[in-house]
Amino acid sequence: MRHFFVLIVALFLSSAISAQVHINLNLGAQPVWGPTGYDYAENYYFPDIDAYYCVPQHLFFFYEGGRWISRASLPARFHNFDLYSSYKVVVNDRNPWRNSGMYREKYASFKGRHGQEFIRNSHDSRYFENKNHPEHNKWMQEQRHGNIHENNRMGRDENNRMRGNENNRMKGNGNARNNDVRNKDNKQNTNRDKHDNGRN
Repeated sequence: MRHFFVLIVALFLSSAISAQVHINLNLGAQPVWGPTGYDYAENYYFPDIDAYYCVPQHLFFFYEGGRWISRASLPARFHNFDLYSSYKVVVNDRNPWRNSGMYREKYASFKGRHGQEFIRNSHDSRYFENKNHPEHNKWMQEQRHGNIHENNRMGRDENNRMRGNENNRMKGNGNARNNDVRNKDNKQNTNRDKHDNGRN
């Protein structure tokens, strides 16, 4: 019973760790104007315009008409806002706009800040999987090239293994034939000896 309990706990921990790794990596989903240095980002907060961007949903959230609105792009009143040069605060809380007062106060000092490195300008290969990164196509070609080499190597290994098995099989058959010939010769010699002895 104790072993069964340990097994259940081990399986639970294994699945939890696997899910955590899956959840905590979304480098490819982050926009290229997002800041570097975050393996996972749930939301960005823009102190300059008091708005948010939800990374998994690819939606902006902004306050309009007495309520929070979600759209794929910012409204016209923010047309001068530069997503690349503006400061973004990574907020890994769900629906942070529902507690906007706290975030507005907490990050008020970040207004007007600049200088964050954004993903598009990063030379870190981790970000190359992002389809909008300038190095993405080159990275994809290298991945395919690497996979082709790996597949070829595995194919060669398999062919060598099969060739080795065939050689061993043929060698085994050759040895068996040689043994048969030797046994036949021995049997003929034995019969000849018996015949000679009988004559004597």
